[in-house]
Amino acid sequence: MVAKKKETAKKPAKAEEKKTAKKAPAKKEAKPAVKKETKPAAKKEVKTTVKTVVKKKVAKDEGKTTVSKTVNTVVETKVSRGTKKSLDELKDVVKEAEAPKKEEKKAEVKSTEPRQPKKDKFGRSQAVGKKKDAIARVYLKLGKGKITVNDRDLKDYFPRPVLQMIINQPFAVTAREGQYDVVCTAVGGGLSGQAYALRHGISRALDLFEPELHTVLKKAGFLTRDSRVVERKKPGLSKARKRFQFSKR
Repeated sequence: MVAKKKETAKKPAKAEEKKTAKKAPAKKEAKPAVKKETKPAAKKEVKTTVKTVVKKKVAKDEGKTTVSKTVNTVVETKVSRGTKKSLDELKDVVKEAEAPKKEEKKAEVKSTEPRQPKKDKFGRSQAVGKKKDAIARVYLKLGKGKITVNDRDLKDYFPRPVLQMIINQPFAVTAREGQYDVVCTAVGGGLSGQAYALRHGISRALDLFEPELHTVLKKAGFLTRDSRVVERKKPGLSKARKRFQFSKR
């Protein structure tokens, strides 16, 4: 009986030894696999960083020009991406942007030459004057001060002295009375409208014949077209604003 107990006690010990023997090699196989995966990757990263640093140093030692060029390109890319700039950099950028504008203005100033008189082959300057519904085409040339309107003399066409004075105003302001002959064709409107249209046309023709008189005529207001026109009639009213008499009953 005692011998049987000893045998039974030995059997489980052998079984346990076999199990441990089977499990042990499995653990040993797992450990080196992990080491192989991690260590070489870390070494590769270190090598790449070292290589890049060495290349940069070699480039700096070989030539300074190449290094300066690379630095400039890097600065430009940083600025374009919206990084922070110093005040000096901003001032330089503003100056560079304003430089071409100043050059353009200088070119424009140089190109502004005095106006040349405009005349046709007969030595005349022609212009169109307008007032209300009246239109006057004017031909102006050097002469003795004769003014003809629709093939009629000025005093015959405009008998009122006020209208004659209005027509001669451009010559009076510029001190050119009796130095130009005027031939005009007037259409539309009444006598007063045609007189103002004739004054407008004479002023424009004088400006073309003698550009030096532009400032004088402009200050007097003879070169501007008076845009005031008769207001249209409204439906339900007798005129533009006038109403019919109101009756309560």
